[in-house]
Amino acid sequence: MEEIRETEKRYASMAMIISLIVGSVLIFANFKSEGKGLILGAIFSCINFVLIGESLPSIINKKKRKRFFLSLSSRALRYLILALPLILGAKYEIFDFCFVVIGIFSVQILLIAEKILKKDKDTAI
Repeated sequence: MEEIRETEKRYASMAMIISLIVGSVLIFANFKSEGKGLILGAIFSCINFVLIGESLPSIINKKKRKRFFLSLSSRALRYLILALPLILGAKYEIFDFCFVVIGIFSVQILLIAEKILKKDKDTAI
């Protein structure tokens, strides 16, 4: 359980820091809606990532029938949470919809980028 929390903390923090830096640069470069959209999406991406990590151990330790319903309800809750920034991005002009989507995938982009960079380092040796 502690290992999961460390992973959550590492990737969510890294994604949030990068998104805040890039979003701030965009805002100061007069791309306000893009920067705000990126930050909004990243916040909800991190919430989603933490919810995945927190719900997994409790779902795994249950019986098969109960595990199915817990897994299904957990997934539905996370989809509802991810729908919020998409709705805000589509409804309000202060958030750029495309950057909200990019922000929502910030943790996944970070995971893939780290894997690619780690693979390149392994092959360089």
